[in-house]
Amino acid sequence: MGRMIKYVFVFSLLATALFSGPVLARCEDHVPQPKPQNASRDIVGADLDTIIDRGYIEFAAYEDFPPWSFERDGTIQGVDIEIGKLIASDLGVEARFNLVAAGENLEADLRNWIWKGPLINGRVANVMLHIPYDSEFACRVEQVVFTGQYHDEEVAIAYRRDAYPEDPPVPAYFRFDSVAVENDSIADFYLSAFPGGQLSRNIRRFKTAEKAMEALAAGETMAAMGPRGQLEAGLTPDLGVHAPPLPGFAVSTWTNGVAVHFAYRGLSYAVDDAIFAALQDGRIANIFAEYGLTHSPPKLR
Repeated sequence: MGRMIKYVFVFSLLATALFSGPVLARCEDHVPQPKPQNASRDIVGADLDTIIDRGYIEFAAYEDFPPWSFERDGTIQGVDIEIGKLIASDLGVEARFNLVAAGENLEADLRNWIWKGPLINGRVANVMLHIPYDSEFACRVEQVVFTGQYHDEEVAIAYRRDAYPEDPPVPAYFRFDSVAVENDSIADFYLSAFPGGQLSRNIRRFKTAEKAMEALAAGETMAAMGPRGQLEAGLTPDLGVHAPPLPGFAVSTWTNGVAVHFAYRGLSYAVDDAIFAALQDGRIANIFAEYGLTHSPPKLR
């Protein structure tokens, strides 16, 4: 789906860090951002008291983004959806979900669904799910509180066990072997930029990571590369997955959390408390297990 990829938000944070450059002080280039003024409450969201009084909380989640958030047979489901339900239950309210398309970048998504609202149709949510945490990005986007970190994600490689019976593949293998990726994804960017373009002729691009994994399962490629969660969602008994060292990749892991409008700190604290409690008592780990995914508790806490 071109640039409207499901994890364009991850790509926007990590692509500039693909090859290491000069190290700058945190937020050295920070420029104060505009904040919404004189906007009605339905535009900028709702505080915790309002949410509890009305009896429901609204979440924004990415559409067609298995295993995190997607619709099947008229039912919205996925790991992030279950985490949203968990937050709502802790607050004692109903969870309502709006599946939204990924925008041009993370800043556009946060503008549209957290602090300002889209130009046409739709409205902001109280909480947006599956937001990567990056300290420098967070200090530049002042309209949003980044909180509730619940999972450390990483770039990994899925592979056919019959093609690699002894040693799982690493990127250098793709000079000779075929590898599936989601088009215009972080994996696509990384492999395409591999020194000298050595891997280009063996990269097979698909509309989604799900399609890439289907091609791997069907034997159309020998491997697939992308975020571990999306790869694990498409695993079959014939396939394995691992996360090898990625030469030249400065940031191959990131932490997922949620976003809340900057004006509603009370809500952000309550959401963070709910997620922390669920990490501590194993409820979030159980959600990941139900979807066949590996849960990696965040190291930021």
